Amino acid sequence: MSTAPAPTTASALAEDVRRGRTTAVTLVREAIGRIEQRDPAIGAFQVVRAERAVAEATAVDARDDLRSLPLAGVPVAVKDNVPVAGEPMRVGTEASDPTPQTSDHPVVARLRAAGAVVVGLTRVPELCVYGATDSVFGITRNPWDTSRTSGGSSGGSAAAVAAGMVPVAHGNDGMGSIRIPAACCGLVGIKPGADVVPSELGNGSWFGFAENGPLTTTVADSALLLSVMADQPGLASAASADPGRLRIAVTVAAPARGIPVDPQFVTATRSSADLLRGAGHRLVERTLRVSPASTLAGVATWCAGTERDAQLMVDRTRLSKPVARHARAGRVLLRAGLPRESARAAWRATALEFFEDVDLLLTPGLAQEPLAADRWSGKGWLRNLRANSSYAPFGAPWNMAGWPAIVVPTGQRTTSGLPLSVQLVAPPGGEARLLSVAAQLEQLAPWPLVAPAYAGATAV
Repeated sequence: MSTAPAPTTASALAEDVRRGRTTAVTLVREAIGRIEQRDPAIGAFQVVRAERAVAEATAVDARDDLRSLPLAGVPVAVKDNVPVAGEPMRVGTEASDPTPQTSDHPVVARLRAAGAVVVGLTRVPELCVYGATDSVFGITRNPWDTSRTSGGSSGGSAAAVAAGMVPVAHGNDGMGSIRIPAACCGLVGIKPGADVVPSELGNGSWFGFAENGPLTTTVADSALLLSVMADQPGLASAASADPGRLRIAVTVAAPARGIPVDPQFVTATRSSADLLRGAGHRLVERTLRVSPASTLAGVATWCAGTERDAQLMVDRTRLSKPVARHARAGRVLLRAGLPRESARAAWRATALEFFEDVDLLLTPGLAQEPLAADRWSGKGWLRNLRANSSYAPFGAPWNMAGWPAIVVPTGQRTTSGLPLSVQLVAPPGGEARLLSVAAQLEQLAPWPLVAPAYAGATAV
């Protein structure tokens, strides 16, 4: 099967289908061709829905409302931890039930109602616990450098987009699991605030920490996908809106003491601050620390959420050693009455006080470059904990708060060429503001849509 070059944006593809310049079937066949050619080197996909996706694309082309569909014919990838009707949901583990799911997750149903076609399910680390995507099913590699991880736990989705296999993908984020892969792979990734998008993830959505959201190449595509996932059509135009002149705090220190931040991420954050200052915003550098008690509460939620998800498995004896130990720690914590909502409320109070005189917070996307693409599931529990907390500490506090946050690319490392990134955080209800300011950064310092090896690549 021949393929077209790496796809343009979802917004442009949907417009082409709506105007009759192409068809959903054509777009889906091209996407499947790219997956067949590129995924053997990347390992992004758990399931490729080749025949089923073409059949569904045919149905999209025949819809009476085709000309009004916001995602008309757009090929999308869905993370393999939400139900997709007719497909197994393995959640990165042989301990899961391989029986096909009987219905779609609400977010998948909304994507399909908007005209998108699910071309495949993307790989995750086991039970989505850690920030590097590997499992018994394989290692997912970063399209920018295949010796590095694409991040986790939405690493398969990020890799699929960064390699130009699909223009956009679904992900979810319990402690940074959209934003970490976005930072690793040079993408836009937004975690909405609580109750904006249906979560319904695992056994209690990690005590309400986890949210569904998009991984995309542009801010406009993130706004479009989020508008569909949230069933808020007005969000689609957020990327083109003027945010006004805002007060933006900048912090380059990790939220927990003792975690060093790579100087290139510090420089990239300050450079982004300079761009925003030039756009008329008022920038002030501050430090925002998470208290030891709140840090421990986050770790307790991480472990206890894993235990609750492990309870859904059909054979938890087949879990890898580090994930099984993570779950056992969670079992002990649950018996002790942890995590407690009071710790989460205390962190929210700290965050609200910090934001009393600022509108947004700007931080680095990561503290260190992506981890090695390796079988982390075969390494020790403590080694996994140290690796995750040291390279990606900036995301989890905003899951604890339940506040929206977005990661966008901002240049490349001078040493390795891997992407650099920044994170923007807003108080509840700030998704549109985040998108509009992120779009300003995109306009002032554009980034590549896909990894260099896949820019303009064509299969024959």
